[in-house]
Amino acid sequence: MARLNILRYPDPRLHTVARPIEGVDEHIRQLVDDMLETMCAADGVGLAATQVDVHLQLIVMDTSELHDQPVVLINPALIWTSPEFAVAEEGCLSVPQIYDKVERHARVRVQALGRDGQPFEMDAEGLAAVCVQHEMDHLLGKVFVEYLSQLKRDRIRTKMLKKLRDESA
Repeated sequence: MARLNILRYPDPRLHTVARPIEGVDEHIRQLVDDMLETMCAADGVGLAATQVDVHLQLIVMDTSELHDQPVVLINPALIWTSPEFAVAEEGCLSVPQIYDKVERHARVRVQALGRDGQPFEMDAEGLAAVCVQHEMDHLLGKVFVEYLSQLKRDRIRTKMLKKLRDESA
């Protein structure tokens, strides 16, 4: 397995729309394993392939308390969303150390292929529902800061660019 480089906001590649995966083969399973290792090493609960500059519809996540129940979503599609919404504080591995409140559906049902290529459905609520919606946004080229006000986005962008310059110096 290998740790992958996570793109950081405002990298324009984060706005690339992901393509469906044609078939689940050894290459895709290796990417899944590498993404899980990368997510765990970064102390994350979810990671979309877009964030590691692979523009395929693939998400890995683990919102379990012990982080021992990874979920793989290949070509995910929301097939139901609750009419109720919930506001939760979100963060993102592509926008490190930035957190803010975002409103999302309280519960969702997602249909996807698993690591084995078999179709399944999953109901999610709480953190898992937030994670599914957050990561699916990445597949559409959207970063969570886009839900925030223009002022907040501008401040985050400036902060992230400064951090990048400081790290490069």
